Amino acid sequence: MSDSWPRRRLLAILRGASEPLDAQELARVTGQHVTTVRFHLDVLTRESLVRQFQQPPRGRGRPRIGYTAVQRSVGYQELAQVLADQLGSDPRKRSDAAVAAGRAWGAKMESADQPVETLDDAKDLTITLASELGFAPERDPSTETDEQVMIRLTACPLRELARTHSEVVCGVHLGLMREALDRNGAREHVSVRLHPFVEPELCVARLELTKARAAETVSAVEEAAPENGEPRLAPAGSRMAPQLRSAEPQLRGSADPQLRNADAHLG
Repeated sequence: MSDSWPRRRLLAILRGASEPLDAQELARVTGQHVTTVRFHLDVLTRESLVRQFQQPPRGRGRPRIGYTAVQRSVGYQELAQVLADQLGSDPRKRSDAAVAAGRAWGAKMESADQPVETLDDAKDLTITLASELGFAPERDPSTETDEQVMIRLTACPLRELARTHSEVVCGVHLGLMREALDRNGAREHVSVRLHPFVEPELCVARLELTKARAAETVSAVEEAAPENGEPRLAPAGSRMAPQLRSAEPQLRGSADPQLRNADAHLG
């Protein structure tokens, strides 16, 4: 088709049209004979560049055949592949650049104001963000403790590219999550990691209380524990995280789930 000026012209006309056009209309616009136009339209149809539609007849007679251009979608997968390939060969530098890009993206996104003061707040914000981006997140209550939460990401808009460039694709998504959490107040007390492909179609986001916040909440619980039968109140100004429901369970270290592919660069 590329070496045929008449077909290129027909295709351009159809791409600019607001509705399907038939061969007679195209012949009138281009000044070509209607038989010649039909020939070129048949070629464009075989090349999947135009599509035929049956239209009502004008007055009596057979239905008309209208034509419209096939709109080509932008190859975002290919574009992402090209961009990923430009980040160099060092996995560490590629990961760092991707995380920085994700943070820059997150800084420009309009996000709901969801202040993060507890681990539950961080979980809710992350699930909201992941849902908006098409990750189909799911909670995993069996792995939740007072100090960490796992969120299962069952879909990914760029999963196929992530299979070969996980440090780039997952790095961008990790940076985006970190920026969203930090912007809402989690910088000092909640960290997030991303574990790609723990199963062939599953990634996991892990949220954890930082050591400083974990120690603070444990101290608050100890201050509030009864002594000699006398209830004791936590000192004024101390903050007890609501997810700490008892003094003993949260002090035990929880074993990580079987994350078979916890990428060190993303962790």
